[in-house]
Amino acid sequence: MATQPVLYHLGKFPPKELDWPKLVPLIGPAIGGLGRYDGLLSAIPNADILLSPLTTQEAVLSSKIEGTHVTIGEVLEIEAGGESETITQPKRDDVEEVLNYRKAMRACTEEMKQRPLSQQMLRTAHGLLMQGVRGRDKTPGSYRTEQNWIGPKGCSISEASFVPVPLEHLRSGMDDWESYLNSTSEFDILVQLAILHVEFEALHPFKDGNGRLGRMLIPLFMFQRKLLARPVFYMSGYLEAKREEYQERLRAVSRDGDWTGWCAFFLQGVKEQAAENERKARAILALYGRVKEQVVDITHSQHAIRAIDFLFNTPIFATPTFVTHSGIPKPTANRILTLLRDEKLLQTVQEGRGRRAGIYVFRELLNIAEGKEVF
Repeated sequence: MATQPVLYHLGKFPPKELDWPKLVPLIGPAIGGLGRYDGLLSAIPNADILLSPLTTQEAVLSSKIEGTHVTIGEVLEIEAGGESETITQPKRDDVEEVLNYRKAMRACTEEMKQRPLSQQMLRTAHGLLMQGVRGRDKTPGSYRTEQNWIGPKGCSISEASFVPVPLEHLRSGMDDWESYLNSTSEFDILVQLAILHVEFEALHPFKDGNGRLGRMLIPLFMFQRKLLARPVFYMSGYLEAKREEYQERLRAVSRDGDWTGWCAFFLQGVKEQAAENERKARAILALYGRVKEQVVDITHSQHAIRAIDFLFNTPIFATPTFVTHSGIPKPTANRILTLLRDEKLLQTVQEGRGRRAGIYVFRELLNIAEGKEVF
């Protein structure tokens, strides 16, 4: 027998009450994990450079939940100008979505230096997210103008697994959401964030891109409420690993009023993801220390640190990019590149031939970002 679609919980946001005895034991470990991770970030002098691959990995995983099929290596290879035969047009479209996610995240971070999070900022971010191949018909930057639903590709509304807020209630729903976003009366910030995320997904205000925007909201809100010194918290690994439970927990809020179950799932995710993010950040920091000594020894160059910072920021790159953007004089840049290749610090992705540039990968860094051996 076909199950009925779950309908949006009209008039029940924000929840009147939660089972706090169930949530309180989860709050401390989640806040503690975030604090340790943030402390580590604050101690890294050039965190934006060192953690750049993790930012790309978050964009990859968040897009993967929506059905893209691309790896961080493929993203960076295409960005570097790679022409491998395995990189098809659909892959290039997937990569464009990932790069748009990164661009939107950066734009929000910059804007938040001037003003707090708002609907307007999310609409601007949506415009960036939807630029290009698959976004043209997705009304970038504007709320949807028709009813949407979630379910198997091509299904009718009666076959949907979830039907978001009816169109006539969307504007007021988003206004209520923004009011709760700016509220400081909630007992706990992370519980408030959990509720904000699930409500945004349930409203599903845009024609497409809601999942990615809702996940982008997580580090941005943590940054706004000073749980993090910078908005680099990556939650999509946990949500991708538990995708079915994630989607079922979202539905259970509307179907059963189970806000507490969702909040518990989210708090557990923050705790687990904070530990994983901290582990990766520490591994990257240790790699940086080791490689710094190695490259200084190999090159005997005053430009060694510039070369290292370039590798951490751009772990897959074409030769001309290194020469142009590392800030190192051209003859020295070419010499350093040759030495790093000879010492096997860099692997060749694409041989340079004629006008085609050579492309190289800093394998160890990407393996840490992926969490497994991929190169």
